[in-house]
Amino acid sequence: MGNSRGNTWSLKHKTLKPSQKEFWQFSFDEMGKYDIPAELHFIMNTTGQEDVYYVGHSEGTTAAFIAFSTHPELAKRVKMFSALAPVITGVDATSPLIKIARIPEPLIRLLLGCKGTMRQNEFLKGPATQFCTSLDKFCGHILCNIAGGNIRNLNASRIDIYVAHSPAGTSVQNVLHWHQLVVKDRFQAYDYGCKENMKKYNQSTPPAYKIEKISIPTAVWSGGDDKFADPKDIAKLLPRITNLIYHDHFPAWGHLDFIWGLDATEKMYWKIIELIKKYF
Repeated sequence: MGNSRGNTWSLKHKTLKPSQKEFWQFSFDEMGKYDIPAELHFIMNTTGQEDVYYVGHSEGTTAAFIAFSTHPELAKRVKMFSALAPVITGVDATSPLIKIARIPEPLIRLLLGCKGTMRQNEFLKGPATQFCTSLDKFCGHILCNIAGGNIRNLNASRIDIYVAHSPAGTSVQNVLHWHQLVVKDRFQAYDYGCKENMKKYNQSTPPAYKIEKISIPTAVWSGGDDKFADPKDIAKLLPRITNLIYHDHFPAWGHLDFIWGLDATEKMYWKIIELIKKYF
């Protein structure tokens, strides 16, 4: 189980500090091209296993699509890819957070700056957690309003714990990358602008990630009330998956049900294990 760079548990660097602007110059592009390969190779080298199974949720699927399409040799060592609530553009997403991401890029930079954002702070660890301990259902409704789903499928007694740890933080550049995908409706690398794109990509526009190149057996799970991985976005993604071995759709599920849903074990986790055994 990995932590995305820039979150509460991934703030170390060999030469840079979180107080430096350079530390935050990354998005899910770097997570896919560098972090996922590093994590999987570390796992295989440590355990001695030649192959792995990958289970990703939300941005964890985004980074995986980038990793497996960019590094075909790594993809050959992944026996199966389970994609839970996969997101590649978010253009049809209805979450209030995505609506905020649609505001002009200069305004996002003005509001958020150029380093990290949505990081843990004392308010979330203190007053907000205490508030949600007393009014857990109210906080649960807020989560459902942001991500979709029904509070009845969440363990209300754990809401204060969720609030105490989420969101865990990311870079402003990552937010801007999502903004670009939503606006362009294209699963592409980070757009640095024409001049910088020529330096980095040898072309004026960012290259698209080629999902169709991935031949890994891939299973997808989606939710009908998912405000991030909207069913319309899922419908566009599925035909692009070359080796789609399984797809299940839960009409009542929101984005958080895949990780916190009370019925997730019965409806999905056992199926993931069953598929892993099949592709052993």
